[in-house]
Amino acid sequence: MQSNVRNKSVAIGIQWLNDVEMRAWRGMLSAHSQLYNLLDEELIRAHGITFAEFEVLVHTSEGEGGSVRMSSLAEAALVSRSGLTRRVQHLVAVGMLERRRCKEDKRGTFAVLTPLGWEKLRAASVTHVKGVRQHMIAKLTREELATLACALERLAEPSSKQ
Repeated sequence: MQSNVRNKSVAIGIQWLNDVEMRAWRGMLSAHSQLYNLLDEELIRAHGITFAEFEVLVHTSEGEGGSVRMSSLAEAALVSRSGLTRRVQHLVAVGMLERRRCKEDKRGTFAVLTPLGWEKLRAASVTHVKGVRQHMIAKLTREELATLACALERLAEPSSKQ
């Protein structure tokens, strides 16, 4: 079926991906989806937080004193502002984060880790790192890991607007 689609695509002027390109593309999508889902399930089961919520806690912890501007958090957490707002609202509701207004700029808002948030982050980090090592790191040689890191860093570089 794959070659049939490719043949039809060529007939209408589309240069489809070759076998290696298709394997790389689909492999990257599949690996990301599987790893994300595995890590998400492990965090939910062990700590009652999603992978996305864990990422919010991680990025908040990297700010000075466990505090980060919401606008910076949205960029770091790779989610839309509305998606971030929902996650932060949930983490505030369960006592892991607080929202504080910026004293210098009344329009700015900070997400701040609470003692419960720090505790949850420490515990969940053990599960997360164990999962990353088990589901990804252990399956690759050091050379494969280095090659993958370089390739993914290049793909993650901002594209120049044309």
